[in-house]
Amino acid sequence: MEILFGIAVAIVVLIVIVLIGYVKAPPDTAYMISGFRKPRILIGKAGVRIPFLERLDKLSLKMFSVDVKTTDYVPNAEYINVKVDATVKIRIGQSQEMMALASKFFLNEREDMIIGRVQDTLEGNMREIVGQMRLEEMVTDRKAFGERVQENAIPDLQKMGLEMISFNVQSFSDQNNVIEDLGIDNIAQIKKGAAVAKAQADRDIAIAQAQAAKEANDAKVQSEMEIAEKQNALAIRQAELKQLSDVKKAEADAAYSIQEQEQRKTIEITSANADIARAERTAELKAKEVDVTKQTLDAEIRAKADAQRYAAEQEAEAELFRRTKEAEAKMIERQREAEGIRAVGEAEAEAIRLKSLAEAEGIDKKAEAMKKYGEAAVVEMIMAALPEIAKNVAEPLGKVDKITMYGEGNSAKLLADIVNGTTQVTEGISAGMGIDIKSLIMGALGGKMASADNNSPVVVVSPTAEAPAVKSEETENQ
Repeated sequence: MEILFGIAVAIVVLIVIVLIGYVKAPPDTAYMISGFRKPRILIGKAGVRIPFLERLDKLSLKMFSVDVKTTDYVPNAEYINVKVDATVKIRIGQSQEMMALASKFFLNEREDMIIGRVQDTLEGNMREIVGQMRLEEMVTDRKAFGERVQENAIPDLQKMGLEMISFNVQSFSDQNNVIEDLGIDNIAQIKKGAAVAKAQADRDIAIAQAQAAKEANDAKVQSEMEIAEKQNALAIRQAELKQLSDVKKAEADAAYSIQEQEQRKTIEITSANADIARAERTAELKAKEVDVTKQTLDAEIRAKADAQRYAAEQEAEAELFRRTKEAEAKMIERQREAEGIRAVGEAEAEAIRLKSLAEAEGIDKKAEAMKKYGEAAVVEMIMAALPEIAKNVAEPLGKVDKITMYGEGNSAKLLADIVNGTTQVTEGISAGMGIDIKSLIMGALGGKMASADNNSPVVVVSPTAEAPAVKSEETENQ
């Protein structure tokens, strides 16, 4: 029981020691524990100090800003009295050895106490460097001055466990205003250099402006020349295209005219062939109806038809040749005078169009008239052709000097033969064309007689002056 009590007391004592002796050092302060155990330093860590047996000391690790200035004027290497104002950044060294040295001088010291102890040391080092340098060197190269002061002061600070972070010179001053005079001289030099630089800059600007103006003018002239060349080339190309277009149009107009002449030639040849075919058909019908004694008449009619056909073909070919030459001449003339040809071509096309319209209207009117009059027109054409048919039937007899006939009624029989020949021709026409001429004539005559006007002509077949004189001799039967 006593053992358990002793253990409990020990535990309680241990807990009390831990609670009382527990310490935790911040990052900017070093806790130094010494006494019962080996000395140790805590920075930003926690630890336990045995109460009454170990002590706790603190050493600030913060960076201190020390204002260092000479209290009076210090002669430099040129014996010019100078004052210097500077700012120095220092702190306790971070190594164990540096903190051990610093603990001998600054343990548990406040910041202002540490600054006061190092201020005179830094001032002494700065005064020493001032005496070694010329005024112009210090004023123009403050960095070099600060580096020399640091080199001179760092060994002294290390002996106290301190580190110098930076050395910055705030200002220099002297009793005889030498620094101000140096500034005036520098200002004059600077002004001189600035004036020279400004003059050079103005010159360069003027040169650059003149060069820019020249280049701009050259560019403008070049641009205008290129525009003029392009416009000239465009005008030439437009003229070439217009000339080519006029030539093509003239060729098209000439081709149209030639094609039109070809079509007209084809129509005329077809019409001539139709006339020839019609004549041949008529001759063939006459040849079938006329007996053997009328072969001479058939041959003459055929010869006449052949002559007419040949003449028509020759006329058509001559007309075609003439029109072809005229078309070629017109095409050459159009190629030479494009603008004039176009006007002539348009006029000719308009004339041809009007002529074609007139011909078409004439054909339409003729067709309408034929359709309107119908059978009466056909009868009228047949009645107009009967005298010519009778003349052609009687023509062979006119070339006979003398005809001797036997029997009674010879003259009447001869006249009846002529009438029968004419009748055979009309019947052949009726058979070939499929038209009942007798019915048409009878119907037309009936209509004419029934009409009140009675204005249509009546065809009377009578002997013509060209009918042959027939000499009739009656002889006795032998």
